[in-house]
Amino acid sequence: MEKYQYILFDLDGTLTESHEGIINSVLYALEKKGIHENDREKLMTFVGPPLLDSFMNYYGMTQEEAEELIHIYREYFDRSGWKENRVYEGVPGMLAKLKSAGKKLFVATSKPEPAARKIVKYFQLDSYFEDIGGSTLDGTISRKGDVIDMVVGRIGEEHRKEMIMVGDRKHDVIGAKENRIPCVGVLYGYGNLRELTEAGAASVCLTPEEVSDILS
Repeated sequence: MEKYQYILFDLDGTLTESHEGIINSVLYALEKKGIHENDREKLMTFVGPPLLDSFMNYYGMTQEEAEELIHIYREYFDRSGWKENRVYEGVPGMLAKLKSAGKKLFVATSKPEPAARKIVKYFQLDSYFEDIGGSTLDGTISRKGDVIDMVVGRIGEEHRKEMIMVGDRKHDVIGAKENRIPCVGVLYGYGNLRELTEAGAASVCLTPEEVSDILS
C-alpha cells in the first residue's frame, strides 16, 4: 500500500472495545423514557454511528425526541459508561510501531470530543496521538464525514494526499471517501467484511498488527 504520513483512527471498535458502556447507556436512556428493551444484541447497532441517527432509525423518534434521549444517555455514560471499555489487544503495539516509523496519528470519532479525550487519556493512549477530534456537544458536528473534515482541517489541506483513515464500520469508509481519503477497514471491531468492502475500503485487516504492517 502507498505510504501515508497522517493516520486517522476511529475510536469505538478500532482502538477500544466499548460496546458494554454504550449499550448500558442506551438502556438507561430508554428506560428513563419508558421503553423496555431486552435485546442487548439489537443495541450493538448503536456502536459507531452517531447516536442521533441510531435513536431515530431504530426507535422511530423525531430529531427532538432523539436529542432528549442523547442528553439522558450522557447522564449514565459520563458517570460510568465511559469506563466500561477496554483497549483491544495489540492496539498499543500498533500505535507504538506507527509512531516510531514517524507517522502522525490522530483520532477521528463520532463520540463527543471531550469524552474521547478522557477515554484516550484514561487508557494511556494519549502519548501516541497528535490530536483527538470528535463530535461537538451541540450537535453541529456529528456525522463521521464532518468529524473527518474537521480533523483534516486541523492537519492542513495541503497534506490531504498523505492521509488515510482506519475504522471498523462503513461510516468510517464513507466519511473518508467524502473527504477524498482512503480507509483501511478492521475486522476485529464491530463491522464485517461485506460491510467494509461494499462501502469501498481500500484494504481490510484482521488484526492491529496487520494495520501497522501495511501502514508503517
